[in-house]
Parts: sequence; C-alpha cells; structure tokens
Amino acid sequence: MQTISEEDVIQRIRLENPWWIGSNSISDQYSRWAPRAYLDLFFPLVKETSVRRAIVLMGPRRVGKTVMIHHAIKALIDAGISPRAICYFSVDHPIYNTFSIEKLLSYYTKATGLNFATEQIYVFFDEVQYLRDWEVHLKSVVDQYPNIKSVASGSAAAALRLKSEESGAGRFTDFLLPPLTFYEYLALLGKTDLLEELPPKEGLIRRNGSFVAKDIKSLNEHFLYYLNFGGYPEVIFSRQIQEDPARFIKSDIIDKVLLRDLPSLYGIEDIQELNYLFTTLAFNTANEISLEELSQNSGVSKNTIKRYIEYLEAAFLIKIVHRIDHSAKRFRRANYFKVYLTNPSMRAALFSPMREDDVKLPYLAETAIFSQWFHSESTLHYARWKDGEVDIVMLGQADMRALWAVEVKWSDRYLEHPEELDSLISFCMENNLSNPTVTSKTLTTTCKVDGDITLEFIPASVYCYTVGYNIVRYKKFASTQSTHDIK
Repeated sequence: MQTISEEDVIQRIRLENPWWIGSNSISDQYSRWAPRAYLDLFFPLVKETSVRRAIVLMGPRRVGKTVMIHHAIKALIDAGISPRAICYFSVDHPIYNTFSIEKLLSYYTKATGLNFATEQIYVFFDEVQYLRDWEVHLKSVVDQYPNIKSVASGSAAAALRLKSEESGAGRFTDFLLPPLTFYEYLALLGKTDLLEELPPKEGLIRRNGSFVAKDIKSLNEHFLYYLNFGGYPEVIFSRQIQEDPARFIKSDIIDKVLLRDLPSLYGIEDIQELNYLFTTLAFNTANEISLEELSQNSGVSKNTIKRYIEYLEAAFLIKIVHRIDHSAKRFRRANYFKVYLTNPSMRAALFSPMREDDVKLPYLAETAIFSQWFHSESTLHYARWKDGEVDIVMLGQADMRALWAVEVKWSDRYLEHPEELDSLISFCMENNLSNPTVTSKTLTTTCKVDGDITLEFIPASVYCYTVGYNIVRYKKFASTQSTHDIK
C-alpha cells in the first residue's frame, strides 16, 4: 500500500497557494466574487503585526469566510507583501488530518525556502476546527513566533468561540462574519442606486447615513427576495439554489450545524429534540414565546430547552431578545422573550418562500431588521406590558434608560391612522422619547402626535438598508451616542 509522502503534501500546499508563482494573485474561483463590506474591517486586523494576536474568523456556514480570506490575501499582495510570505492551508483537506500547526509550518518552509521561525509571514488556517487541539497550538505559535501573523477560520462557530474564549484569552481576536446585510446584498448585485443618501434634516435625529428610495417598488421587490434568499452570497446569484433552497440552506447549512457541529461539541444525545426545537423557533421568529410553553408543547424539560437555546445562539442560528416593561425596566425573571433567526432566509428554506401579501411577512421583515442589528455589539430589547408592545427599544449602557424606539410595520395604513400606534405613543410619553421610528411599506413622512412626539415613517426596506449600511460601514456602536445615531 502506498503512503502519502512529504512531497505529496508540499505539492498540495503549492496548489493552494497559486500566488507563489505566475500571476501573484488569487485564483478566479475567488476573484470573481466582489468583496464583502466586512473586508474593510477585517483586513486591518490581518495586516497589523505590531500586536501579538491571532485572528479567529468565525461565522455561520456559507457566508463567505473562505472568499474573504482570499480577498485579504490579494489585499496583502497589493499592499506590497511578498506573495511567498503568505500561506493558505485548507485544513479540512484529508491530507492534513494528522498534522499539527507546527508541522504545517514546517512544510511551508520546505515549500518556499522561507524560515517560518524568523521571516515575517502571514498564515491562514481555513476550517481550523479539523486540527486537533488547534487552539493550544495556535496560542503556542502566537507566543513563540512574533513574526507570524496567524488567521484561523471555521464554520463550526460554536466550537471556535468556545475554544477561543477558553484557550486564547489575550492571544486571539475574534471576528464574526455574519450573513449578508441588506446593504451588502444590494451592493453585491450592483443595486445600491435604488436609494439616495440624504443630508440630515433639521429637527430629526442625526444618523451616520440617511436614505430615501428612488424606486420603492423595485427596492421592495429586492427586499422580498432578500427575506427569502438573501443571506448567503452563493444563493443570490444561483437560480438553481433559489428553486430548491431547502437542498442548499437546510441540508448544507442548518442540518450540518444541528446534526454534526453542536452534538460533537456539546455531547447532545437527542438530535431529534434539538431539530424539533429549532424548527419551532424558526417558524415563530419575531414572536414572543416562553420556556413554559415550549416545554408543554414538546414534552422536554425547561432546563434542557434552555441549554438547547444557548447552543443554538452559540452556533449563530438564533438570537434571544429580552423583554422590558412600559417604563423600560427589565424583568427579574425572563419568563417571556422573543427569538429571531439571525438570517431570515433560513425560514424560507425550512418551510417555503413568502409572497408580498403573506400574512406572516411582517414577522420576517422584523426578523430582517433585527438581523442587521445582530452585526453590531448593541443589545436591543422589546417592550411589552399588559395592553401594549413596542418592537425595538435601545437602552443606554450607563443608566439603562430608553434612548429610542422603533415599531416595525409592513403597511402604509398607520400614516393615515397614527392613533392606532397608541402603544408606541404611550411608551414614548412614559420614557420621554420624542422621535420614534415606524416602518411602512412604501411611504416616507413625519407626523406629529400628542404635541411633542414626531413619528418618522420610513419604508421597512429603506430602514433595513440604512441600519446595515451604518453598522457595516462605520461600526459606530462603541458608545451610547453612536448606537443612538445608527438608529
């Protein structure tokens, strides 16, 4: 029986690093994709060598991590870094199964002639979770070789985050690449000209970017498409995948997380329970639920359901949003909460794509808007009391008072009947808010109610784009004021 030789491994490494010879650029497989906006945030971390830290790029499956790594490699070459000083390993390839990070680095030296122990090099370990004890070895490389800038990535997001926090404290910088924002979706399609950026209007809250639709009909068509298919770069360009989203999104993304990533990391034994819970939560995205109700309907204990929800959050499949009361005070016991999919198109894959007039579309629109905010470090809440509810509330980090509120609607009727927004108006009066936002379907305007309160109506598609644009492009959420602006 023949065995894999050292030369076989080196040839594989050379194949994965075509920029070492010839064109000094990445392959067409990656260069044909337009860079995601997140590259502007990721690349400075990659290029920075004065800080001794490895970058751990994590995120859900199929959101473009490998493509962004190759775009970062191209950016390094364009910045004057020697192509041979850049090495990429696709760690999930079986040829690397038994190797440690140090062994891979030794093969790099043999393939290039550059001494990894002394030369300034940039090394990318893609799908690093396939290397046993990767976090221990990566930390060792960071400690021993200050000349090596390491970037590790992987789709087993829960595993990466857990091990990064356990073993990489002070040595790893986590970078989350989420599903596409609506802004990125339109940018990749070359459709951002459907909106126009406006200067801030006197009397309205200052935003980093404020937009108006130039063609709201076309924009809403794209928004509906985004809700059903838009979270994954591959899907938006593939008619074949759109015709059968379950095959790609459910089988290749969701099932691999539920059936492989989470059970292997957390020792989950009853996969059917976990799958049923996720399906239930996905169907009820943007709805208020309780552990008691979930337990009664499934026959699973509340403690077990709570653990499952924590696992699903760690895998970036869902996000829990907690409730506050009419006075913006948090409850001591979180008996009720809302669950949102981190990517609205997962619902279409599990069930079916929605039409514009679908009665459940407002919930998916609300999910999409929340999913833009999940790209930030902001913690949002929803308000609910005996006879009222407000969809989105931002609390100040220091004093926990309400800073702003948003009511998500997929209808224009409230512009003519603002009195039907009595819950929002009541909440604003209670918490001294003067300029809440209400999303509409097509119309943009303002409306004064109860004297000092000005309702600002913005189409849901425009608002979704605005939030995604401001968060991705400016990342203005380091302070209370900047998150106030992004709203």
